Amino acid sequence: MQSTIRKNLQNAIDLKQQLLSDEFTVNLIVEMTEAIVRAYRNGRKVFFCGNGGSAADAQHLAAELSGRYYYDRPALFAEALHVNTSYITAVANDYSFDDVYARWITAIGQEGDVLIAMSTSGNSPNVVKAVAQANENGMVTIGFTGADGGALKEACDLILRVPSTDTPRIQECHMHIGHTLCEIVEATIFPR
Repeated sequence: MQSTIRKNLQNAIDLKQQLLSDEFTVNLIVEMTEAIVRAYRNGRKVFFCGNGGSAADAQHLAAELSGRYYYDRPALFAEALHVNTSYITAVANDYSFDDVYARWITAIGQEGDVLIAMSTSGNSPNVVKAVAQANENGMVTIGFTGADGGALKEACDLILRVPSTDTPRIQECHMHIGHTLCEIVEATIFPR
């Protein structure tokens, strides 16, 4: 048991150290933050999507922006696309689960909005279709994936590829970077 604990902690530390020492990744996070800030300053919105643990992470990060992160300030519009379960189940039943996010983006996604698509493989069909629709709508598309990047690698404007194939470690890095984005966005738009 202790060996598993130590191994997982060490793997998480090693992966984050790899991200920290990669100048490209640090600059990419700056670009992502600037895209989100620009969207908010232009009256646009930020949307998130993912499945399973990535859906939970998407909802968590949306709440950090729409509620607050470190301090009280006005709300920012951020929403995870899966939170309307009646919509999700109706579209999954009447069309296909692969269409649930893309169909919703046709209705709500506007030019200049941001979609943050989270998929450790980068190949989740509903997330890939959401990005394609967001691109068609003129939205800024940001992907959070694992090492390969999958189909999102070519589809997104900006793509963060965590250099791992270990889903839990990838998701932990997604949340760490997502929290960093939220912190910088909050401090930039609402400086204290």
